[in-house]
Amino acid sequence: MRIISFLTALIVAVVLYLVVMERDRVLSFAGRDDEAVAETTAEAPTETVETDERTVSVVAVHSTARPIDAAVLVRGLTEAARQVDVRAETTGRVISEPLRKGAFVNEGQMICQIDPGTRASNVAQAEAQLAEAKANLPVASARVEEAKSMLSEAEINNRAAVKLQADGYASESRAAATTAAVSSAMASVEAAKSGLDAANSGVSAAEAAVATAKKEIERLTIVAPFAGLLESDSAELGELLQPGSLCATVIQLDPIKLVGFVPETEVEKVSVGARAGGRLATGRAVEGRVTFLSRAADPATRTFRVEVEIPNRDLAIRDGQTVEMALSSGATQAHLLPQSALTLNDTGRVGVRLVDGENRAAFAAVDVLRDTVDGIWLTGLPDAADVIVVGQEYVVDGVPVLATYEGGEQ
Repeated sequence: MRIISFLTALIVAVVLYLVVMERDRVLSFAGRDDEAVAETTAEAPTETVETDERTVSVVAVHSTARPIDAAVLVRGLTEAARQVDVRAETTGRVISEPLRKGAFVNEGQMICQIDPGTRASNVAQAEAQLAEAKANLPVASARVEEAKSMLSEAEINNRAAVKLQADGYASESRAAATTAAVSSAMASVEAAKSGLDAANSGVSAAEAAVATAKKEIERLTIVAPFAGLLESDSAELGELLQPGSLCATVIQLDPIKLVGFVPETEVEKVSVGARAGGRLATGRAVEGRVTFLSRAADPATRTFRVEVEIPNRDLAIRDGQTVEMALSSGATQAHLLPQSALTLNDTGRVGVRLVDGENRAAFAAVDVLRDTVDGIWLTGLPDAADVIVVGQEYVVDGVPVLATYEGGEQ
């Protein structure tokens, strides 16, 4: 054991001596060996190993562009065509049984009936005053005729007196008296005419009073202004209504409006009368036409209000439901591909991978036009393209691919 330890210590000492004291010689010796190895390697025949690029198998489809209506996508809400708070126009207590919210009412149907009270007596009194006023008309007319006759008589007497005075058979005072009688008769005529006008005014006032009394009777019955649904219970039996008191709220849901806001970058693509479609949160699809496009932007969002009118005969669509709208903006060429075919390049741009003419992968940026249950419509591709739908995430531009096309073609 001592001999082994001694030999180990001796070897370590020699190695340390060579490394520290004879380093240059050791390195020079090692360098010559490397040159020898290099010369031997140089003399040996050079062997070149060529490795083929790895080919990736993918699944692709032959896609051809098809015409499709371009659309502006907008999110919005459904909105009732009309909503009105029906209010009382007179005072009185409700004497009708209330209608419950959710009930359908036709146009002109009674919603609230108010106690008439003494209003019927007021109508009778106004009609009596009208009859009295009409009865005074003949008297006033007769007075006018009487005044005209007296004027004619005064004018005849005046002419006779003036002629007799000229011939010396009548005094001057008599002629003056007949002239004064003519003036008095003329004043009587004007007074009679004023009396007739007053009688006519009395008739008009009486007729207005009758109309007012009858209108007050009409206001006792509060009716639906249009066909629709009650959004609230009508006024309760015995409730006292004042002018302006709420009787009920009526909404019209047929037709119904889809309301959204178009960004200013796409507002020029939308026009009134354009076809539009929508999909509710329930999945129901609806169609209609644009009926309104605002000319003034919302000051907070810089968007423009757009309205689409759609039929709702079964009243299944409610006010305030979420809807995704597609507003038609003209036809364009697009490809229908599965959404899973989409990928991203190194810069984060959305696109698809194509198989080029040399059977290599190539990235093509696309724009999403519309998302449907059958796939996604894309623009930005050539009219005919071989699109990778399986395996696009495992290749980059320039990588050779072995494409298997749907249907078995390679």
